[in-house]
Amino acid sequence: MSTPTLVYPAEGYGAPKNRRGRAPRDVTELGLPAGTEVFSADNHISVAEDIFYERFPDDLKGAAPRIWYEDGAYMVGMKGKSWVGGDFGRVLMQYDDLAGAATNNIEARVQELAEDGITRELAFPNAVLALFHYPDKALRERVFRIYNEHIADLQDRSNGHFYGVGLINWWDPKGTRSTLEQLKSLGLKTFLLPLNPGKDDDGNIYDYGSRAMDPVWDEIEEAGLPVTHHIGETPPKTPCEHNSVVVGMMVNVDSFREQFSKYVFSGILDRHPGLRIGWFEGGIAWVPTALQDAEHLLASYRHMFNHELQHDIRHYWDNHMSASFMVDPLGLELIDRIGVDNVFWSSDYPHNESTYGYSEKSLAAVVQAVGPENAVKIVSTNIQRFLGIAE
Repeated sequence: MSTPTLVYPAEGYGAPKNRRGRAPRDVTELGLPAGTEVFSADNHISVAEDIFYERFPDDLKGAAPRIWYEDGAYMVGMKGKSWVGGDFGRVLMQYDDLAGAATNNIEARVQELAEDGITRELAFPNAVLALFHYPDKALRERVFRIYNEHIADLQDRSNGHFYGVGLINWWDPKGTRSTLEQLKSLGLKTFLLPLNPGKDDDGNIYDYGSRAMDPVWDEIEEAGLPVTHHIGETPPKTPCEHNSVVVGMMVNVDSFREQFSKYVFSGILDRHPGLRIGWFEGGIAWVPTALQDAEHLLASYRHMFNHELQHDIRHYWDNHMSASFMVDPLGLELIDRIGVDNVFWSSDYPHNESTYGYSEKSLAAVVQAVGPENAVKIVSTNIQRFLGIAE
């Protein structure tokens, strides 16, 4: 197996918002088998329409989050104050003016991705993530339901090109069940669960690994939909005067370990063996080190456990988890330790760090690293199997 070439944009590609797709005439030029449909496992979409205000009943419109366009980005907030401030807002302004970046032009989106060689995609929210901790939980669930309806409509209109990631209630088992039922009825294939679940009404931080959360996991397991986690919720803990955007991203891309550990060591997967989990946009190079450290810590602290693991560490990764990457030459070099069946390629369109505009180089690096047959799994069929849409 050859070591993959480090792939980054060549000089002259321009600013992120000015990139354009450069798809080859045929996927065989990348070394992929003829007919391979490239499926980006992690893209993003901004809501352009004022959907929450429009769909809230008249007596609740005053509490509805608003969406508006300002300085090149779609904002979410209330009373003219955006909840998407600071670096996150400045980053959105780099790409929200791409024709297909938002929900108001699904046709342009499909076309832009096709020009970059991508046939299908799984799309996560952007600014809407600011609503994860909307203080009124009943209204928060209403907001999530409206978002699910909106994104499912786009999915229906995309003719199989676009799959949206939904949002669910994670703080109340009955709400978990009803929002999952809504997701399934709408045809959505997965949902995003926050890494930081927030606090209950008494101010206690939710602990995903506690027995108190088991009824929520029961509902998720029963629904049969895979769980997704995504980077982007963990800001730096201290101020940064210079290049704070990149410092924040360095924190973000290393944000999975705590929740990974809870799935394994808190017994979530032992008590709910039907769960499937996807880790998105954190790359795959973190996986071998996480597994290695978990194995060492299991051996070192097992005598102190109050939950005895039912399997070895490797079992939990191999049977329950997958992760996505865009450009990860080190991860591809370690692919034998990660597993070709447990990884997804993504373009991360239209983000700054996305492969949009040079996806053909990133895809060719995958083929170079693992060969054509395994590359098809990574760039196409693994994510379809994860979503339950494999043909």
